[in-house]
Amino acid sequence: MVKITGVTFTNGGKVYYFAPGKEKYSKGMGVIVDTARGLEYATVIIPYGEVDDDKIVSPLKSVVRIATARDRETVKKNEERKPEAMRLTQEKIEKHNLDMKLIDCDFAFDGSKVVFFYSAPSRVDFRELVKDLSAVFRMRIELRQIGIRDEIKMIGGIGACGRACCCATCMPDLKKVTIKMAKTQGLSLNPSKISGLCGRLMCCLSYENDYYADAGKNVPKMGSEVTTPEGKGTVVNINMLKMQVRVRIEDKKKDLVTYHDYPVEAIKFKRAAKPEKESEDELAEEVKEIPD
Repeated sequence: MVKITGVTFTNGGKVYYFAPGKEKYSKGMGVIVDTARGLEYATVIIPYGEVDDDKIVSPLKSVVRIATARDRETVKKNEERKPEAMRLTQEKIEKHNLDMKLIDCDFAFDGSKVVFFYSAPSRVDFRELVKDLSAVFRMRIELRQIGIRDEIKMIGGIGACGRACCCATCMPDLKKVTIKMAKTQGLSLNPSKISGLCGRLMCCLSYENDYYADAGKNVPKMGSEVTTPEGKGTVVNINMLKMQVRVRIEDKKKDLVTYHDYPVEAIKFKRAAKPEKESEDELAEEVKEIPD
């Protein structure tokens, strides 16, 4: 086990592990850490903890010190510079007639460089743009292309559920999502119903997928024949949360059709065979549905 202090660089962002210093930390405290980019300001999420050796990349970089009032003022000034930096950069993009959408920018804590994030439908030749920006900001310029899911993660938004997007608030890492998850949960495959603001499959499809995949092994299939206390019938609806099945029972002698709800354990049905390994075609179909 290795002793660590967990920090994040953005609100709701991924937690990174650093070796604790000699000072005492508390959750929410600002600290200065040593990163590959140099010294950076971060917020403590895990003051002290221990993790397995295989979950870290050795050697761990360390927490340099607790952030001072001057450090916090530097971070504040960097944030205040962003609107003007975005405006100037957008003007330069339009000047060079580049097909790219400026998303955000980030000034390094030590003022050595500024990173601009953008999205574009194809590769962009921004060499002349970098020259212009270097003359304006007089520091190292880095332009980083990001995908549509990362764009929404940065700018945020309100999802169909009425809450802020998961990727921008409570999901440090973007998860793999496939169309099979929607099928497993019995959801409509209408793209407008299962797509997020990014136009890709909603991240929340993965939240309950394991439960539905497991529950699906213990319920009959839609349209299958089952035996109930009232006789044989056909499954017309399945509620996997209540583990309840609605069955259509037809009495031909009385020319009568009735519908009954039964708990799964009250009916008899043929258990599905263990699914075979997915074919390459099926996997290919899923891969096409995985957001970038």
